[in-house]
Amino acid sequence: MPTTTPTVPSIDLPAALASVSPALDELARGHWPSYRVHDDWRTELDRALPEAGAGADETLRVLAETVAPHGAPFLAPGFSGWIVGAPTAVPIAAGLVTAVGGQQRYLGFSGNVLEEVALRWVADLCGLPSGLPGVLSSGGSVANLLALAAARQRAYERLGQDPSREGLHALPPGRVYASEELHHCFLKAAGALGLGRSAVRLLPTDGRQRLDVGALHRALAADVAAGEVPVAVVGIAGTTNTGAIDPLDGIADAATEYDVWYHIDGAYGLFGVLDPDVAPRFAGLSRADSWVVDMHKWLAVPTGTGATYVRDSAYLGRALTQEPSDYIEGAFANAGVPGGSPWDQIGTPYQEWSLELSAAARGIAVWATLHEVGRDGVRQRVVGHNTLAQHLAERIRHEPALELLHEPELSVCCFRVRGNDDRDADARTDRVLRALHSDGVHVPSGTRVGGRFAIRACFVNPRQTTADADALVDAVVSVALSE
Repeated sequence: MPTTTPTVPSIDLPAALASVSPALDELARGHWPSYRVHDDWRTELDRALPEAGAGADETLRVLAETVAPHGAPFLAPGFSGWIVGAPTAVPIAAGLVTAVGGQQRYLGFSGNVLEEVALRWVADLCGLPSGLPGVLSSGGSVANLLALAAARQRAYERLGQDPSREGLHALPPGRVYASEELHHCFLKAAGALGLGRSAVRLLPTDGRQRLDVGALHRALAADVAAGEVPVAVVGIAGTTNTGAIDPLDGIADAATEYDVWYHIDGAYGLFGVLDPDVAPRFAGLSRADSWVVDMHKWLAVPTGTGATYVRDSAYLGRALTQEPSDYIEGAFANAGVPGGSPWDQIGTPYQEWSLELSAAARGIAVWATLHEVGRDGVRQRVVGHNTLAQHLAERIRHEPALELLHEPELSVCCFRVRGNDDRDADARTDRVLRALHSDGVHVPSGTRVGGRFAIRACFVNPRQTTADADALVDAVVSVALSE
């Protein structure tokens, strides 16, 4: 058989970073790269697996000249679609440190320490009860699933059953209660946990996209009377769609009356409690049993970092334990004992509170971001972005061609282009949105508010200014009037 000389991977990290850093710097500054070299970039990337490697130099060239310039420009200030984080230089650098020195969040090294510090700092920042146990995961979808797993554990343990160990067969059906504005990751979580997607009761809102507490009381009463098991009530601290904040205190009253686990989904909006003008709407926050917040949204760390906090970690542990194993518990002579070799200390047993065993030390980037800007820096960011949404709403009120679809509570603002009727307005709004996407300078997303199609702008990017909000309105009006 013919032989080939194996390609030896490069170990020259400074040279590799120097090759790609100009392209990455453009993206990190929120610029569209000006050095696009060709239009057929997909062909260069989408090829058959090579038999012989191209080597470090050629691979780095493709990364710098093709991959980076054609990456998604989520960091550009004109991007306001969905809720995608936009990390700045320090958290990006921290992500690199994590890739090299924080590949596991365990053992007695800096990554394990900063995992715990980051969780404590974020809880403090968001005004959560002190001393809460928590665990980092890939983001809100998984973080909410973990909390729901703990809630399921408690609900069925009260019936004398261990649902995680024994399963749900022959047990009465469980129910989860939330508003119709609930993020659909909860439906996925309910399915994965054996409750079933149909177990999630999506209840009506009060006309401002907030849960109708009266409807919650009626649903709980009806299900308890029918012999069903209330597993969790979910309050949303900032909906994905419009940024609405549920009446958290009123929901807490209902959860207390029926002795149901109360979970607060603050994946997007929990940092909103830092805005003094908005903080009163978070009354009841401390009454929950679990909380979720994503750091890769408003805190702007690299994507893949969300936190689950629980008041009682025992439920989380019994719901998600992987059972003892020789290769973990048996590998640490001084587990939990400070001092000695860092290899003999597993640190906090996050593997017992999560779906993951292997996981990077996500806390490094979270710690670095908060160490750089502090509480005041995050507060200024949140207040600034909420102000941008309010400014955008004010601009829309004064534009005859546009219609505001809700009053912003946080940093989301939804509006539409006016038409002859609702159907015509929907169609016009959709055409304007697609035109904006085609141009690529301003990229909001689309959604529906009260059944009406909307352009949705969400401000979480640290690079965004009032000028960007004004430019978005100007662009929408220009396109709408040119039809």
